[in-house]
Amino acid sequence: MFRFFIQLILFSIFLTFSSYSKNYEKIIINGNERISNETILVFSEIQDNIPLDENSINEILKKLYKSGFFKDVSVKIENDKLTINVLENPIIQTVFIEGIKKKKTEKQIYDLLTLKNRSAYNVTSVKNDQKFILSYLKNNGYYFSKISISTRDIGDNKIDLFYKINLGEKAKISKISFIGDKNFKDSLLRSIIVSEEYKFWKIISGKKYLNENIINLDKRLLTNFYKNKGFYDIIVDSTFANYLGNNKFELIYNISPGEKYFFNDLKINLPIDYSVNNFDELSSFFQELKGKNYSLTEIEKILKIIDEITLNKEFEFLESNVVEDVKDNLINLTFNIEESEKFYIEKINIFGNNITEESVIRNNLIIDEGDGFNELLHNRSINNIKSLNFFKSVNDEVVNGTLKNQKIININLEEKPTGEISAGAGVGSEGSTLAFGVTENNFLGRGIALNSNLRLTTTGVRGNFDLNNPNYKGSNRSLGISLESSVTDNLTDYGYKSNKTGFSIESGYEIFDNFFMNTGVSTYFETLKTDATASTNLKKQKGNYFDTFFNYTFDYDQRNQKFQTTDGYRSTFSQNIPLISESYSLKNRYDFTKYIEWLNENIITLSFFSASSNSLNGNNIKLSERLFLPSKKLRGFESGKIGPKDNSDFIGGNYSMAINASSTLPQVLPSLQNSDFIMFFDAGNIWGVDYDETIDDDNKIRSSVGIGVNINTVIGPLSFSLAQPITKGKNDITETFRFNLGTTF
Repeated sequence: MFRFFIQLILFSIFLTFSSYSKNYEKIIINGNERISNETILVFSEIQDNIPLDENSINEILKKLYKSGFFKDVSVKIENDKLTINVLENPIIQTVFIEGIKKKKTEKQIYDLLTLKNRSAYNVTSVKNDQKFILSYLKNNGYYFSKISISTRDIGDNKIDLFYKINLGEKAKISKISFIGDKNFKDSLLRSIIVSEEYKFWKIISGKKYLNENIINLDKRLLTNFYKNKGFYDIIVDSTFANYLGNNKFELIYNISPGEKYFFNDLKINLPIDYSVNNFDELSSFFQELKGKNYSLTEIEKILKIIDEITLNKEFEFLESNVVEDVKDNLINLTFNIEESEKFYIEKINIFGNNITEESVIRNNLIIDEGDGFNELLHNRSINNIKSLNFFKSVNDEVVNGTLKNQKIININLEEKPTGEISAGAGVGSEGSTLAFGVTENNFLGRGIALNSNLRLTTTGVRGNFDLNNPNYKGSNRSLGISLESSVTDNLTDYGYKSNKTGFSIESGYEIFDNFFMNTGVSTYFETLKTDATASTNLKKQKGNYFDTFFNYTFDYDQRNQKFQTTDGYRSTFSQNIPLISESYSLKNRYDFTKYIEWLNENIITLSFFSASSNSLNGNNIKLSERLFLPSKKLRGFESGKIGPKDNSDFIGGNYSMAINASSTLPQVLPSLQNSDFIMFFDAGNIWGVDYDETIDDDNKIRSSVGIGVNINTVIGPLSFSLAQPITKGKNDITETFRFNLGTTF
């Protein structure tokens, strides 16, 4: 009996299915005006002479709706005819984006849309485009924006589409916090990221608003920073913004550093027919690294050394990779250098440089069409383009060329604004300062840097205009021109006032890795004035002066980074040789600074400074060219108030020298994350008078010790120091307390 019922049910299903499945001999399509019958059949995927059941018809409907061309569709079979009735979606004549003032931003939003002018209207696509717009606005700080959508019928099944955007207020970053780790001060971490806290004076900066792209960049920067300090397992996770009300957010970075890791064994694997002697310099570098904190920067240095060896030995077809073997807290590195298949560069295509001239970009490539393709040189070229800082993004791809052994390199660029307006203000023990500047780093798209600054201080005003071409006439030499005018009123303390105007021409190039040379000629016209109380000797120097100097500078920079330096040193020597002058004074200057890290991010800084100014023809050196110690070189004494003195005027010396030692101190109080404490020892002297032996020249080394604090306040960085002189001259004016408050905006 049970088997009978089963058979009955199956027979019924068969009859039902058979009765619904229908054949058709003809297909009729109605309602289409723009879309051809052939196109509709392609989208429906109807196969000839195959019976259609209910499921098949439903699939046809889904496929036709999915095409996005139709507002309504129906399918039926009657009298051996398959009839498809469609109602086409209207065509969008024009897409209007309202509420956006900047045409550039409006275009960027339009480019995001899937439905553009002359597209077929589709509700689903419109909703998706709305999401794209909101996401774009959110990434640019407009977290409170709203969009309303409407259409206008203009006849002939055509419409206009309107996106009405209410931007709302930008989401301000009121506070930036770091949780989960206290190995480093919050002030240091803030200096690493791009996002910054909102300050009312930061009129131009866009970094003070929430931006998803910048936040993601911040996470990468923090990750790289921690990895460079040995935290191999660092995770910057769950970055989030806490809404504080009134369009303000607290941006929070949750940092899980993990344990520190250290370099252990480092070795290199070479192709069989390559001598290890070619890479001897790596051996000593490997020994230096063993036992040190794991660091991405150090790995990059090794790859750079390999790169340089490859260049010097003319090994064209080599590629390298790094294998990391982690055991406990030790990391073994193996650098595998392998021969790659021999390819040659057929062509280099550059796209997206609408402003920047192509020659500027090609000047920064160390590969050229026709060269052998080398992965190391290719990557270095791309990094050179990125370092120009002209582009928002630099993407490259290597594709097969027209021949089997050829490659084509495509470089896609997205340009960004390269101009900047800056202003600054400060007040401190040495007086007040106001500054204003305009900078353009890619003038006319030629890679030329223009810089104009105006600076007003308590004692005068200085303005300058600088032009620098880093690749003059396509070479690796820079050419710079500078115009300068200043008025300096030093009558009260130094017995003179100077009006100075001049210009200089300078050229520079990199002799070898990190060793730079600059040469130039400077010409100045100067008027010196003295007051009635000045000595007879000083009064003799008033008048007009015309001076022309040849100058050169050697700069050897071995710092691990230019900002927030933690290791390495920098050594600089410069000399000014008189060509046309009243006093024919020869000027020399030498600076050396060494950085040493200790106790987890605390930095010891050791520096030496010396300068001299001597006449070559026996005439007196004019007052404005005499030497004073920079205020930061000798704390505990008023700036310029040591050394030779004529009556009541400090006149400077022919020689100056200073030695400085300072160290940041471990953070004691977690509540002072925005501050840095330092201790220091300064020693220095100014001596030598060339125009009167009766001048009081108290040739004695001055020295001091003290502590200092740097604090990031809501109105800018505040620094102050307390110094206690140890040794001093009889005429020196001491200064125990010194402070400075200033900002740039």
